[in-house]
Amino acid sequence: MDTALTVHRLHFAFTATFHYLFPQLTMGLAPLIVICKVLAARRKDESWNEAARLLGRVFAISFVFGVVTGIPMEFQFGTNWARFSRFAGGVIGQTLAMEGMFAFFLESSFLGLFLFGEKRLSPRAHFAAAFAVFAGSWLSGYFIVATNAWMQHPVGYEIARDGSLQLTSFWALLLNPWARAQYLHTMGGAATTGAFACAGLGAYYLLRGRAPDRSVAGALVKLGVVVAAIATAWQLFPSGDAQGKMVAEQQPATLAAMEGLFHTPPAGAPMVLVGQPNPDARSIDNVIEVPGVLSFLTYRRWNVQIRGLDAFPAEAIPDNIALLYYSYHVMVGLGTILLALAAFALLWLLRGRLLASRPLLWCLMLAVPLPYIANTAGWTTAEVGRQPWLVYGLMRTPVGTSHRVSAGNGLFSLLGFMGLYTLLAIVFILLTARVVAHGPTGASDPHATDDAHPGLPPTSTGAPAPGVIVAPTRPSTSSG
Repeated sequence: MDTALTVHRLHFAFTATFHYLFPQLTMGLAPLIVICKVLAARRKDESWNEAARLLGRVFAISFVFGVVTGIPMEFQFGTNWARFSRFAGGVIGQTLAMEGMFAFFLESSFLGLFLFGEKRLSPRAHFAAAFAVFAGSWLSGYFIVATNAWMQHPVGYEIARDGSLQLTSFWALLLNPWARAQYLHTMGGAATTGAFACAGLGAYYLLRGRAPDRSVAGALVKLGVVVAAIATAWQLFPSGDAQGKMVAEQQPATLAAMEGLFHTPPAGAPMVLVGQPNPDARSIDNVIEVPGVLSFLTYRRWNVQIRGLDAFPAEAIPDNIALLYYSYHVMVGLGTILLALAAFALLWLLRGRLLASRPLLWCLMLAVPLPYIANTAGWTTAEVGRQPWLVYGLMRTPVGTSHRVSAGNGLFSLLGFMGLYTLLAIVFILLTARVVAHGPTGASDPHATDDAHPGLPPTSTGAPAPGVIVAPTRPSTSSG
């Protein structure tokens, strides 16, 4: 493979992967903030307002870093992928512009009102600001997904005289069937990230054992677990099922590579549970598989034949089968673990035992990174699965690079981004840790005694437990 092409691909993969750590959290937290505001109004319980404020502060930090890391990606279309931009800019420029002009400004404008306007706005107006932030973040997600979906399944275009693509149907682009399936799955993944972050944050406060935090902590855990159970189940069915069917219909070679199906079975394709792909030998090593399950999951019939990689020409087969196979199975494996954990926690919540179960609270807190890994693996599956096409069926990846940007220039830029993003990651962690350590704004008495709480014994002196850092106090920002 050409060295410059490899550097360009690594460059965009790095910046895109790092950037998506932030939007998936903001898109996941946005609906939770709205739910908190609704529950606060209906139950007349200030704990839910405190939970909304705390999640809002975490949201704001992630939003800022998402903006900072997202802007360079837009420029990379011109710096690293100039020929792709000339070829497809007449189409994808529409959705990218709409994301910036409509969704981003809607989200950012009302985020300021939500964070700083609670004392000045009526409760209904403050709720409307929270809802506008949610609408803007999810609308932004749709425009970005629609852009990527067009690259996976191009529709609504024509080829101009100069060889570039021009949009002929805006609605075909916006309502692309691939976009609908991919959006449902993407937002389910974001909701999973937000839900586990919410539950993990509440679990941390309960394990920390500070009395003023407990009502808010309990609210965060309950909300996070309920949404996590719904979101993880949603990822399995219907969204994951719909996305899988779309891949089977439009990119059958990708499906075969994802499942390590090197040879076409006579009937009933098996599902691999354990095994390592060996592309050179065109086989799966140390395989454990269940006969017919892949056919059933894809077409609801046990004996439907699914074509293996031997049924496709070499130029149509994804160029990194091992990475595609492993990223797909990491996504599915972690998704299964998260579903099981969320279901178990929900069962304990319904029994009234979750908030007192320290092992389960520890599991919820330690599980917070897992949705990030699963979402990253999912996007890797989508992007590696499309290869060797930049625009599926229309433009191959090597043709889309900026041919005047050498490998050395690209590598220099990549190393610079790695260094800068390392600093950004450190700053993000420090800022988020500060917000988390401060806790809910209503927790203003650091010397409050730890009332009896199942599974969370108080300290003998009534002071904070040894090793717990207590944030400086400040008046509550509650509007009452």
